[in-house]
Amino acid sequence: MKKIIFLVFSISFIQNHLFAQQCTALGQNPSTAFPVCGSTNFVQASVPICGSNFVQVPGCDGYPDKNPYWYKFTCYASGTLGFLIKPNNQGDDYDWQLYDVTNRDVNQVFQNPTWVVAANWAGTYGNTGASNAGVSGIQCASIPEDNRNSFAQMPILLIGHQYLLLVSHFTDTQSGYTLSFGGGTAVITDPLLPKTDYGEAFCDAKQIKIKLNKKIKCSSLAANGSDFSINFPGLQIISAVAPKCSASFDMDSVILTLDNPLPPGIFTLTVKVGTDNNTLLDNCDRGIPVGDHVSFRVLPLIPTPMDSLTAVKCAPQTLELIFRKPMMCSSIAVNGSDFIITGPMPVNITGAQGNCDANGLSKSISVQLNTPLQVGGTYRITLKVGTDANTIFDECSQQTPAGSFIDFVVKDTVNANFTYSILYGCKVNTIQYLHNGLNGINSFNWVFDNAGQSPLQNPIINYSNFKDKNTRLIVSNGVCSDTADVKITFDNLLEANFTVTPVICPNEPVSFINNTTSRNITNWLWIFGNGNTSILKDPPQQSYNPQPLTDYIALPQLIVKNSYGCYDTITAPVKVVFSCFITVPTAFTPNHDGLNDFLYPLVAYKATKLQFSVYNRFGERVFYSEKWEDKWNGRYKGKDADVGTYVWILRFTHTDTGKQIEQKGTSILIR
Repeated sequence: MKKIIFLVFSISFIQNHLFAQQCTALGQNPSTAFPVCGSTNFVQASVPICGSNFVQVPGCDGYPDKNPYWYKFTCYASGTLGFLIKPNNQGDDYDWQLYDVTNRDVNQVFQNPTWVVAANWAGTYGNTGASNAGVSGIQCASIPEDNRNSFAQMPILLIGHQYLLLVSHFTDTQSGYTLSFGGGTAVITDPLLPKTDYGEAFCDAKQIKIKLNKKIKCSSLAANGSDFSINFPGLQIISAVAPKCSASFDMDSVILTLDNPLPPGIFTLTVKVGTDNNTLLDNCDRGIPVGDHVSFRVLPLIPTPMDSLTAVKCAPQTLELIFRKPMMCSSIAVNGSDFIITGPMPVNITGAQGNCDANGLSKSISVQLNTPLQVGGTYRITLKVGTDANTIFDECSQQTPAGSFIDFVVKDTVNANFTYSILYGCKVNTIQYLHNGLNGINSFNWVFDNAGQSPLQNPIINYSNFKDKNTRLIVSNGVCSDTADVKITFDNLLEANFTVTPVICPNEPVSFINNTTSRNITNWLWIFGNGNTSILKDPPQQSYNPQPLTDYIALPQLIVKNSYGCYDTITAPVKVVFSCFITVPTAFTPNHDGLNDFLYPLVAYKATKLQFSVYNRFGERVFYSEKWEDKWNGRYKGKDADVGTYVWILRFTHTDTGKQIEQKGTSILIR
């Protein structure tokens, strides 16, 4: 019934979403999901009515997580997953959704529909789950009369991946269900057998922490500690607690409390059957073997010394102290007065703080300085009594003695600034790069534009291109690094260049534009190819005499010289034409003899935006071009055009006057 409500009236979801009770019981949220053993049936005798989250379903409308329970498991061998949700009342509507939450925050499942592996939200009653007879894809909202399949095809699980299964009870009753796994090929039963891992004593050795090799059922722990015995006569274990069990079904560590502290020495804790008639059980009810044991050492209760510093960075302004035991954050003077630093440069401490956990303990203390340590050498940080009238205390309330110290080394800061000298030449410039290598620099990384790199302290680089160069140097002494970028300009840059009209019409004055890129030029020499020369930077206009009925190429040249005695020369060919009068031939003979084989506008050097069209006697356009050099070869539609008269139309803009010109005429095609 839920599905038709969601399909037709979305307001129904809003009301359910806003007014449903919060789900607070263990197992009813992703973070407190039931741990699954593949061989175990999960029996929920009743289901509390609650739900406050919106479940996004790929390809469907979203639905509320009504009366949910969550289950978590890991895949130990890839394969298919089969399972059955069997309601106690076959008239109840149950739905489910499976997520892959590998290396993900399980609390984000509601915001990430891409994590969904499989689901079934069909509005049918009775059994549901995943089986060989299931349908592919996700069954969305429906009414019971649609009789949709409540089973999905078995999804494929991947080895090493973690999964969450949501079971949602849409029917407004508290009748429960049984969840069982089977029929698939994936393995979701942890093959690792449970055992103890290691033990350690707290402070005065009245409490012992036992670490287990895997997750163990919280319900299998005897609160009186009778699951363990200790090999010290007269001492009794009086309680056992697992801190994580307040918000979970399983735990991986246990804290045992003794009636009296242990003396220094080596002791053994042994697993036995407790007063609850079992040892500790994993989620498949496999117990830690009786007689399994773990040894631990109790040390004399002494203050925790100053231990070490994390790696000191370049020019540090914060130092991080590391301790073997957690230290009490309340014993750290926030103004840093518990410490003093001496060394090659004066420095004051401005503050100190721990990375404190929920118990107010920290294994590290960050000490802030008023200025970075930029002078290399050996420094010492010493513990003293702060303004809080103490040094620092560890978790066992032992005070580290004043005068404890740690020596540490600070590297000098480095400077990448470099110098260079240039040996000038006409073909090659040679640069000698120089760096002083001070403050222990042991790494040089030179980058020379397109000239490569070098690890040398003082490299020599040759340049055949004299344009500006960018050189970068990165230096390091293993801790501190620096980068310098320098733009290098060559005084002997010399690149002769000029522009000139590429086509010269009869009696047309020609201008030469000097575009030479250079520095320190001492001489200019123009040789125009018309018998004239000039030594000016910007020469006067020139003219070229045309030859009758033929074009020719002139070769004007520029030669420049700089103060280094270097020369550069450039030649720019120009075409001198005998005529620039635009005309179209009155006849042409496309017989491939090399004479008058084409029809086109002649010498249209002064034309832009040109359009040339040719029409036959039927008014059909047989040729069109926007470039005067394109020529009609006397063919139309792949065949030789008929002999006869053709009309042409020529339109263009004259480059000298800017006027738009249109010409019309006829030409005879002769074969």
